[in-house]
Amino acid sequence: MKRVMVIMAAMFLLMTFSMANAKDYEISKKSGDYSVQVRIDKNPPVTGKNKMEVSIKDNAGKDVTDAAVVVEYGMPAMPGMGAMNYKANAELKAGKYSAALDFSMSGAWFVNIKITKAGKTQTVKLNIDVK
Repeated sequence: MKRVMVIMAAMFLLMTFSMANAKDYEISKKSGDYSVQVRIDKNPPVTGKNKMEVSIKDNAGKDVTDAAVVVEYGMPAMPGMGAMNYKANAELKAGKYSAALDFSMSGAWFVNIKITKAGKTQTVKLNIDVK
């Protein structure tokens, strides 16, 4: 009995340690003239609030800090449920664009990051599975 308790305690500590050190959800995409790196503070993203950071670099590798960034996200309509569409304006903080996404339910979500600079808009499209 004592041996089982020690094994269970070790498994619990291992699970706790691995969850505490879990990496953020990260993905890199190319859109037109930009290389975009997206980071979400939870991996996998979860129902409720998730913080997103977007880093944008131009073709020369310079940080883009003078763009307007809008994150549109949602779920398509399903039987018995209408489409869900949300929008979050990203704010520039320390060279990265930050936005809070509030996923209302688990499942497959689309995320479109719209980057507008000098009247030209580029879109980065992602599909995220929310738990």
